[in-house]
Amino acid sequence: MSEWEGIYTIWFREAKRYVRYRSRILSSVVTPLLWLLIFGTGLGSAIKFGTGITGSYKAFIFPGIIGQTILFTSIFSGVSVIMDRQYGFLKEIMVAPVSRPSIVFGKALGIGTASIIQGVILLLLSFVVGVQMTPVIFIASFLLMIPISVGLAGVGLLIATFTDSMEGFNLIMSFIVLPMFLLSGALFPVTGLPSFLQAVVYLDPLTYGVDALRQVIIGQGALPLYDSTLVVVGFALFTIILAAILFSEREQNLM
Repeated sequence: MSEWEGIYTIWFREAKRYVRYRSRILSSVVTPLLWLLIFGTGLGSAIKFGTGITGSYKAFIFPGIIGQTILFTSIFSGVSVIMDRQYGFLKEIMVAPVSRPSIVFGKALGIGTASIIQGVILLLLSFVVGVQMTPVIFIASFLLMIPISVGLAGVGLLIATFTDSMEGFNLIMSFIVLPMFLLSGALFPVTGLPSFLQAVVYLDPLTYGVDALRQVIIGQGALPLYDSTLVVVGFALFTIILAAILFSEREQNLM
């Protein structure tokens, strides 16, 4: 029971930390909307895709922008581990009767909750880009965002595990976040790409998350929904388990 209480406490702390910064919530919603309205309108009117897009370009990139928001929030929030380490809070958690894997799970759930909140806000604003949001689509999208958020939170925690400074974390994150976003098919259809580029795109786990969201929200996708969902869930399990193992070893060596 203490393990579940520990996970809940850490999750609640992370979620409460996010809710307290209202400016962060506002900026995390305004930025995606600017991408949708400015980038979507500008590029959509300048470039005509031959295949892969049915309907408006803004509606096409809408699931990709949701994926972008989850990606940036989930990975960047991993910096909380470094902050806790620098301010000594992590040492207090370590001496508590809670296992290190539970600490990682609690943080991943808390980070994932923040990402999901932002994704839900964007879903509620789908009318801005002309996307019809039904209760079924909303629930299916919400369920998909859970493994996507947790999996990417695991990536952020992995980076934070081996980084001692915020500067180093931001440097490593910049090398991971931007390529993951650009190669995910968030802004363009992955079908019809050169074979060498398709191979790289399908190595990106975010590709499957964006494709699954796109199928659910606007009914378009390059892969079967079941396969994309399976990859996303598997990626979430892999990153969280790996983060828990490496975090335990790292903190054990530091103590």
